[in-house]
Amino acid sequence: MATQGRPRSPDFKRAIVLLKDYFDRTKGDLREQEGSSAERTAHALGVGLATVKRVMADSKRSPSGLLQEASIRRGRPPRVLSDALQTITREYVRQANREGSPITLEMLAEYLKAEGGDPNFSIRTLGRALDRWGFTFGKGTRSQHLKEKDHVVAARHRYLREKRENRQGDDVIRPEVYLDESYVNKNHSNDFIWYWEEDGPWVQKPTGKGERLIIMHAMTKNGWIPNAKLVFKSTRKTGDYHGQMHHDLFSKWFSEQLLPNIPKHSLIMMDFTTVQIFNSF
Repeated sequence: MATQGRPRSPDFKRAIVLLKDYFDRTKGDLREQEGSSAERTAHALGVGLATVKRVMADSKRSPSGLLQEASIRRGRPPRVLSDALQTITREYVRQANREGSPITLEMLAEYLKAEGGDPNFSIRTLGRALDRWGFTFGKGTRSQHLKEKDHVVAARHRYLREKRENRQGDDVIRPEVYLDESYVNKNHSNDFIWYWEEDGPWVQKPTGKGERLIIMHAMTKNGWIPNAKLVFKSTRKTGDYHGQMHHDLFSKWFSEQLLPNIPKHSLIMMDFTTVQIFNSF
């Protein structure tokens, strides 16, 4: 008996068409209904009565063996896989890619055979089918943004939850203060300028990027926080600039430049973290 989801063979499909046509053609014909079931089957499928009786006799001797025998191909393996396998192949490959699992032709062949594909196809046949279906064999790209650590995800959820609790539509319950740090090189400027063609693109511009400046500031929806800007020279011109903002420097800026200049009961947003400040300044 055919299993749901497996591709049907051409002979199986032809039998369905013949049976449907037979029942439509003999609807209400009493002469056809008077014959034996074997005769009606032979008439419907266009085969001899002896063929029907022989097949039924074999089926009674070995019910499961007859059905399995029909699925075994003799001779050389098929050179073309059925396009009916394309959908389950695509879903299997996509799932493996999402999970970051390596996938080979051998693994895919075992999966297709387990899902009802022809068990006798070769690996080369499968490779040609993948090319025909639009698959590509190439170097995978690592996507680190798809593999965030659990504590980062949890911190972002807490941040968004507290931020939403502080809002009623377009209004905020407590003033929201956003802060961050960045850097810029002293000689940073646009490389493209307007100039007179006869004079040429001569610009009095220093060579090199210049000193690295670390910038720290905070703002609300109304603009920058007064007197909260902090700019200082970095001791390193390369590498991660975050290392220049150490604990002592940040604590001094936070207590002396930020807190005295923000509204009371502010909610500070800092790196996916909310800091509730009940300041009295």
